[in-house]
Amino acid sequence: MIGRFAAFPRFRIVVQGAFLTTILAGGALVRAQQTPAQQQPDSQKPDNQQSSSQEASPEESRRKTKPKDYKNWTFNLGGGAGLYNGATKTYVRGGGIVAAGGVARNYSKYFGFRADVQWDNLPLRDSALHMALAPGATSQVYSLMVDPVFNVEVTKEWGLYVLGGPSFYHRSGKLDSSNAVPGSACGGFFTWWGACYAGSIPLRGDFLKSSQNELGENFGGGITRKIRPNVEFYAEFRYLHGTHNKVTTDVRPITIGVRW
Repeated sequence: MIGRFAAFPRFRIVVQGAFLTTILAGGALVRAQQTPAQQQPDSQKPDNQQSSSQEASPEESRRKTKPKDYKNWTFNLGGGAGLYNGATKTYVRGGGIVAAGGVARNYSKYFGFRADVQWDNLPLRDSALHMALAPGATSQVYSLMVDPVFNVEVTKEWGLYVLGGPSFYHRSGKLDSSNAVPGSACGGFFTWWGACYAGSIPLRGDFLKSSQNELGENFGGGITRKIRPNVEFYAEFRYLHGTHNKVTTDVRPITIGVRW
């Protein structure tokens, strides 16, 4: 009977269509069974897959790193007035102008190294001008200081610091004129002035000028007041001492300025 119906073309088309439909339905069923396994949630994934998906990216790791609570480099600029001691006080009146600037390399919140350059005006006393037989003069000292600096944070706004170390000083000056007699014995002023040779005033006019280099030390400290996140006022007091051939320079500058 089947053979009889197979002879008809319509029967063959129906059988072929049923066979093709069966194949397509089986393929769809296989794909439907595979899809849930591929889209299973993270909670059902193996442990090694979960750990890899939860690892932080390098950028997220950098964001989690705690930022430093100090700056690598800080700068300071200030001015003030000077007080004096020793032989310098004998010939220089107080209140000379001070100008200073510096830079610090910080290695932590509490410790660093600071280098400063400073200019101190040394106005001569009337008694010193009388000794020099001069109507007027200019005098100053240039300082270069390199110091370790120790910082202490008292509150979020207020801080303290101390510093000290070796220094180099260049003191210079010029008398407007002088009635001193060349070749005469040096007094105390010309000895401190640095224009005394072999115990007498030189025969040439070089004694009108003073130029001498001194090595020494400095130490001091200051207080700071924060006014902005990276800017603060400071008030500083230092002791500066230099010497060369028993001639000394002693300055006590008081400086007020800004650090940033």
